[in-house]
Amino acid sequence: MEIINYIVGLGATVMMPIIITIFGLCLGAKFSKAVRSGLTVGIGFLGLNLVIGLLCGALGPASQKMVESLGLQLTIIDVGWPAAAAIAFGSTIGALIIPLGLAVNFLLLLTKQTKTIDVDIWDYWHFAFTGALVTAATGSILWGGFAAVVNMIIVFYLADWTAPGVEEYNKLPGVSLPHGFSAAYVPIAMLINKLIDMIPGIRDIEADPEALQEKFGIFGEPMIIGTVLGFIIGGLAGYDVKNILITGITMGGCLVLIPKMAAMLMEGLIPISDAAQELIQNKFKHVGKIYIGLDSAVAIGHPACMAAALVLVPATIVLAAVLPGNRVLPFADLAVLPFMLAMVIPVTKGNVFRTLIVGLVMVSAGLLIATDMAPLHTQLALNANFKIPDGATQIASICDGANPLTWAILQLTNLKVIGAGILVAIIGVMAFINIKINNKRDIQDNNIAL
Repeated sequence: MEIINYIVGLGATVMMPIIITIFGLCLGAKFSKAVRSGLTVGIGFLGLNLVIGLLCGALGPASQKMVESLGLQLTIIDVGWPAAAAIAFGSTIGALIIPLGLAVNFLLLLTKQTKTIDVDIWDYWHFAFTGALVTAATGSILWGGFAAVVNMIIVFYLADWTAPGVEEYNKLPGVSLPHGFSAAYVPIAMLINKLIDMIPGIRDIEADPEALQEKFGIFGEPMIIGTVLGFIIGGLAGYDVKNILITGITMGGCLVLIPKMAAMLMEGLIPISDAAQELIQNKFKHVGKIYIGLDSAVAIGHPACMAAALVLVPATIVLAAVLPGNRVLPFADLAVLPFMLAMVIPVTKGNVFRTLIVGLVMVSAGLLIATDMAPLHTQLALNANFKIPDGATQIASICDGANPLTWAILQLTNLKVIGAGILVAIIGVMAFINIKINNKRDIQDNNIAL
């Protein structure tokens, strides 16, 4: 446990270069190429984290100012994902989650049920959080472990399904996103996208970044969209002119810098991905193409994702005020809304309008889910000696306290054997679909190669 805690404590920026270097050497890459790839990935993660920190540092306080200016009196406070992650890793399930996650991933790869090799072990906290909630609700660590494993498996399948879209729309070849928060919204996005396809007129609205740029010229460019939305957010926050300008330029800059940092990260991953595909072609042809699983942070820089997320920030605050049944005050996690939309982009094909509609539905449902899970969330926090903010009766978070997949698994595991049967059946259906989809992709890839 001390070794695992030490590794987790080093963080992705330190451990990712080591993991990628070792991975590259195992795949047969030359030492110099493996080391260079590892360091490039590490530097890419460092740059990405710096820019995301810049984004959150500007967006978070502005969002909180909007909340304060509206004077919302809601008793469940959104304390943010860092608290949820600490609670998750501090639980009994959290202590086991990394070896458990690695074992599940290896088993799924071995049985050809996934093509994703997840190197982002730090985001296993999402699975641990689900397990910790279920353990608290059922009083059984076995049910908690079962819930965490179910969560992992479903997320791996969703990562596989969206990987081609991630390649196409985020320019991330050979990458999938097995992210417990972002992936949870993929089924909802698929359903809403299908419903939009049935509505004449609405289904024909073209609002992808290219169409916007063609229609609006310079005002359709990502940096301009980000800057203008930043000005609006700063204005709604009640900032003075100086801080409105700073917020706008920061948002515009983030829309430009995040994809550039993700591109640098990809520069390091491409040689490793190529080495993996070459090894598979030479020795394990039956396996087909594989994906390297990364944090969805590499995908939030898509212009449609950021544009929709920035509009969603003030919209979420308004929804919190008017939504019947909601008692959650959005606060610390408003800055993570881009992560909620990251894996929606492959589903909506980068359409800003559709992404925003999906986002509004997801936030509305998420606030009610967070309200429902707040008692358990608070219980876990108290067990971990987390200090409840003044004026709050309970705590929650948008990430992962509003996670629909976590909530669904919690409800079903409360039914014990019946719920477990339903979850196993869902996994069985998803496994069948995933294997069929992956086999079809392998045939297509082989035909292209020939």
